[in-house]
Amino acid sequence: MAVGATDDMLGAPVAEGVVKPEWIDVNGHMNVAYYVLAFDLGVDALWADFGITNEYIEQSAGSTFAVESHVTYRRELLEGDPYVVTAQLLAYDNKRIHQFQRLYHAEKRFLAATAEWMNLHVDLAVRRVTHWPDDILQNLASFAAAQDARTYPAEAGRRMQIAKPHYSLQAELER
Repeated sequence: MAVGATDDMLGAPVAEGVVKPEWIDVNGHMNVAYYVLAFDLGVDALWADFGITNEYIEQSAGSTFAVESHVTYRRELLEGDPYVVTAQLLAYDNKRIHQFQRLYHAEKRFLAATAEWMNLHVDLAVRRVTHWPDDILQNLASFAAAQDARTYPAEAGRRMQIAKPHYSLQAELER
């Protein structure tokens, strides 16, 4: 897929789809689990761009494990809504990828949700974190150099909190 942003959508488009009837919950909109599924399909597509394919996993016994993620829900998607997942590489090193995704309504162009991920490269034979092969590192570098980095996501690295809570366990523990 292309690496630049599309019009008002930030990030590289990596996956698209349509909200399926079975993804709708009792509230009449896409259930939270399926937002995560849409993002995960976007991760798979981005990984394929980097060379982390099923073939790579089978031949090298190298894969990735998600070790942290944070999803924000901005606007609801409804049955039949077309969507696009975009990705932005925030950082990487010899063993990790920190990436950010946005889920847009494909026609109305509004931001429906975001997902931030930290993934590790793992040797499946020993179930331990290991270095990326040189070709994967090169693909990461190429993607990073080509991406349209117009803005750092405001949601990235954010923590959940209530500004003025009636109760706070943290405050109780600090007393």
